[in-house]
Amino acid sequence: MKIVKSTASGFKRQMAVWSQRLMLQDTRVEKVVRPILQAVRRQGDQAVIRYTRKFDGIQMTPGTLRIKPAMIKKAHKMADPEVVKSLRLAAERITDFHLRQKTEGWAYRENGAIVGQRVLPLERVGLYVPGGKAAYPSSVLMNAIPATVAGVPQLVMCTPAPRGELNPHVLVAADLVGITEIYRIGGAQAVAAMAYGTRMIPRVDKIVGPGNQYVAAAKRLVYGLVD
Repeated sequence: MKIVKSTASGFKRQMAVWSQRLMLQDTRVEKVVRPILQAVRRQGDQAVIRYTRKFDGIQMTPGTLRIKPAMIKKAHKMADPEVVKSLRLAAERITDFHLRQKTEGWAYRENGAIVGQRVLPLERVGLYVPGGKAAYPSSVLMNAIPATVAGVPQLVMCTPAPRGELNPHVLVAADLVGITEIYRIGGAQAVAAMAYGTRMIPRVDKIVGPGNQYVAAAKRLVYGLVD
């Protein structure tokens, strides 16, 4: 790791150069992402399928976008028992933490009127979960459990399957927290599908979860339409 001291000669000049690079990189990424978002908004599932074939090398139809229960059962058989044990423990600890964090509504009488605050969950939340080599089953727990504790009735999860490969621990983690609606798509097209909604993939109110620079740019560009 290169360490640069703020007291070094030319530090401000070097920081300006790095900042400019980041801005140029963001601009280049957005130029790639914008057409994907627009295509999914106009063409729905067909655009999602086209970009999934292009970027992940997997051919699908609208009917095969969603992961079937049989795939979840297969994932349980493939998963490392020790990893599953750790996921169960993590789920318990994360749940305990967020139960303590949960905000409740309140009300009181003031001059003959009842005033207060109602805390209501969102209707539907979308989870983006990286797949392939950069798979993080823990991110499933950390994003799904707060929503479940808050009372969100529907969770929609998207996770890429490069060359058709699905990480079994990601699917097991989803099963442990009760996610039943999972789509094997990733990238900007997955963010677009959850933000705009397609015939097969429902529109969500909020999108959470980590991703690469293209996923981050897509989330940034759909912000306002979706949280």
